[in-house]
Amino acid sequence: MNQGARVPGQRSITEAEKLAEAKLGGIPVRREQMAAVANIYRAASTVRHHLENSVLRGSDLTWTAFVVLWVVWVWGESETRHVAEEAGISKGTLTGVSRTLESRGLLSRSAHPTDGRLVLLRLTEEGEEFMRQVFPAFNEEEAFVTSRLSDEECRGLADGLRRVVLQVEEAGEERRRSLLNGAEPAPRRSGRRARG
Repeated sequence: MNQGARVPGQRSITEAEKLAEAKLGGIPVRREQMAAVANIYRAASTVRHHLENSVLRGSDLTWTAFVVLWVVWVWGESETRHVAEEAGISKGTLTGVSRTLESRGLLSRSAHPTDGRLVLLRLTEEGEEFMRQVFPAFNEEEAFVTSRLSDEECRGLADGLRRVVLQVEEAGEERRRSLLNGAEPAPRRSGRRARG
């Protein structure tokens, strides 16, 4: 496959940007910010897809399962609510993922010593060894997907993305309340029509 080849049916990022520009025409929008957010999403999706279909495929792990292992590996034994928050997933999703990882012998779940309602997660010895073996291969793919950037550009990109995250973490809740006139957000819908 040549360097410019794409997955059949997938539009290039340049084509997508040109189509969006044509569609917006004279609508007053902040184009640079729109391009930044669209490319954050597209880059995250592309990188996740690549990693799931390369290094994680060989380990039979989903992206979410790897992130859960990573969080527990880095932070050590942790309450499920903290792992879910750090992994960016719901507690319900974490329950399913952690049970799968537990059945594979990579993760163990135990009751909190002072509060039986809480569950703690920790890597097993097998899980620790697994991460020591898999993470270097994962990091090689991180280097691959960023290989068109210099080390300085990688540092600049990481810093810019951290600032995006901090903006939402520090001011997002107030902004949401303002946009909703103080109301609670409506429950999320699946997009399906109600049955009649």
